[in-house]
Amino acid sequence: MNNAKTLRPIKHQTFGFICSKSKKRGLSLEEKREKMLQIFYDSQGFYLLKELEKLGPRKGVISQSVKDVVQSLVDDDLVSKDKIGTSVYFWSLPSCAGNQLRNVSKRLESELQSSKKRHTELVEQWESLKKGREDSDAREEALIELKAIEQKYHSLKAELAQFADNDPATFEAMKEATKVAHEAANRWTDNIFTMRQWCSKNFPQAKEQLEHLYNEVGITEDFDYLELPAISVKQIEE
Repeated sequence: MNNAKTLRPIKHQTFGFICSKSKKRGLSLEEKREKMLQIFYDSQGFYLLKELEKLGPRKGVISQSVKDVVQSLVDDDLVSKDKIGTSVYFWSLPSCAGNQLRNVSKRLESELQSSKKRHTELVEQWESLKKGREDSDAREEALIELKAIEQKYHSLKAELAQFADNDPATFEAMKEATKVAHEAANRWTDNIFTMRQWCSKNFPQAKEQLEHLYNEVGITEDFDYLELPAISVKQIEE
């Protein structure tokens, strides 16, 4: 008896594998710019736009986008453009690009230093304004007194309504007192407007900070002089 096991032939099966290739990512604008610049640097030649539109696809830049990419390089002074006769030529040399980039770097560095200097000046002005805020206590006191005068005005008006029909003399006295209170309130209002004009003239750079301070102490956009309407006994009775 043959103990050797009979090996069954392996049945070959075909398995289908779906190989999905990830879609190739398109080049970003910056990558397209680098590719187009490389064309100029490698050849150091002069090109018409239609020539660049043929060379672009070799670097992965579709011909339809070559014009916009090249124009962006021209706008950034990385590619030169000139009209010779009826044709427009583009070119760029590595040495020129290096000089242009260095000039841009110097300009940005200069702007950065100017911005730092301006920031320091504004901080110093702000610190100066903070030191001068001790007179804000006086403004606050003036506003408190102004509110007290307004309350007194309304109190006198209410009291006047109670007694006017019985005592004309009292009515006239209260009317005079109201007038005095009204004039005092408007004097303070005038002082506040004068103070605001002085601050605006002497600290024009701190306009926003000053407006914030005004709002904090109650000097808002509707802040204005008080109007004193003519009041008669008949009006109070009504």
